[in-house]
Amino acid sequence: MSSYPEKFVYTKEHEWVNAQDGIATVGITDHAQHELGDIVYVDLPKVGSRVEQGKTFGSVESVKAVSDIYAPVSGEVAEVNDSLTTTPEKLNEDPHGAAWLIKVRMSAPDEIKKLLSAADYQSYVGAES
Repeated sequence: MSSYPEKFVYTKEHEWVNAQDGIATVGITDHAQHELGDIVYVDLPKVGSRVEQGKTFGSVESVKAVSDIYAPVSGEVAEVNDSLTTTPEKLNEDPHGAAWLIKVRMSAPDEIKKLLSAADYQSYVGAES
């Protein structure tokens, strides 16, 4: 079983958030990349676009399927991990590190409180499998 960073919070749709100083770094979890298999393409929003908690903001395509990515928090996209456009396989290699997807300037930081702790997420994916 993989470990999930304690300082992150998680969604039931398998995204993680690391929030610091009003900026939320967002990625997909190790569980998500494992379920997807080899990732071949990532579709991300443009800097300056708005994302809304619970709504899709992009997708990840693997050899198995295309999966939507859901915004864990609302706000404006402040940065996009452009390296994933040329090396999407980084999501398989380092989903909780170098392969973050977007950074969001949060418009409602309290939304973080609705997300799962690392222990709760681990229990959730454990129950799911």
